[in-house]
Order: sequence, then structure tokens, then C-alpha cells
Amino acid sequence: MTASTLTGSLLVATPLLDEPPFRRSVILLLDHDEDGALGVVVNRAADLEVERVLSDWSTTVSEPGVLFMGGPVGTDSALAVAEVIESADPPGWRECFGRIGLIDLDVPPALLEGAIQRMRIFAGYAGWSSGQLEGEITEGAWYVVPSEPDDVFSLQPEGLWRRVLHRQRDEIAYLATYPDDPTQN
Repeated sequence: MTASTLTGSLLVATPLLDEPPFRRSVILLLDHDEDGALGVVVNRAADLEVERVLSDWSTTVSEPGVLFMGGPVGTDSALAVAEVIESADPPGWRECFGRIGLIDLDVPPALLEGAIQRMRIFAGYAGWSSGQLEGEITEGAWYVVPSEPDDVFSLQPEGLWRRVLHRQRDEIAYLATYPDDPTQN
């Protein structure tokens, strides 16, 4: 990650961003440059097994083996995010940062055997045009924090918002205790 890009960072919805589809979302930024940004919501598991929609990939995806709702854009398409093993450069894989990248789902899974350490499939994505994300960050919609490799592959994605906030080393950590419904506080 360089100073001019947020690629590899997490966007964590602030309590001010209280409208669906981004309420309490955690987004992994896969690409960010002067043209805009692209990411996937990593904490919204769907109630749909990968086996039912992309059966060829069902044995490759990580637990819980379900499709994730990656964002409000292009929900009729799928994006596969994978962590490859050290020094692997399998066909159909495009590095985003470190060992995390995108997998071309048109590539036969057998060609990637042994190269993928973990993988998730997302329906749709979150996208921003040039300057749009920066404006939302300035307005207080998102916290930008470092990601950890386990974030995208969390076995308990529903609790990721609180866990990511809690591990921060500044006042943002206090927001991990923010009530689901502040009017009931």
C-alpha cells in the first residue's frame, strides 16, 4: 500500500452510515487509484451455498461455503477473492495486494489446485468513481484502517465490524461497543 492508494485497506462504516446496504459494513478495498475504487463487503454472508450457484468452485471456497454479498453493484455477477500460497502465480489470478487477489471464475478450478490457500466468492461489489470515496471519507461515512489477511476469510463475518474497530489503537476502538440501536441505550 502506498501513500496514494488505499488498496488493501478496510473501510469500516461509521455509526453515521446507518442506511442499507452499508450499515455496519466492512469493505476490503481491492483497487483504489485516481480513477476510483473497488471493494467487497466481507461481513455479509448470504444464505446461499456456493454449491447451488457455482458448483465447480464449491470444494475450493473456504468455510462457511456460502456466497457473500459483496456490495450493491453488479449483484448478478460473481467476484472471487483468494489468498494464494507463497510464490504462487496461478493462471486466472490477478494480484491486488500481497497474496490477496482476484480469481477468474472462468478458469477451470483444477488449474488452481494447490495454489489457493483460501477463497471467497462475492455477489456484486462496492464501487466509487474518481474522488467519490475520498468525499465520503471526508464526510465521516468511513473509517480507513489496515486489513489483516484473516478479515476477508473470517469464520464469524457477522462480528467483524466490532472486531475490526476493537483492535484499533485509537479512540475508534471505543465504537466497538456502539449499540445496535442507540435509541434503546
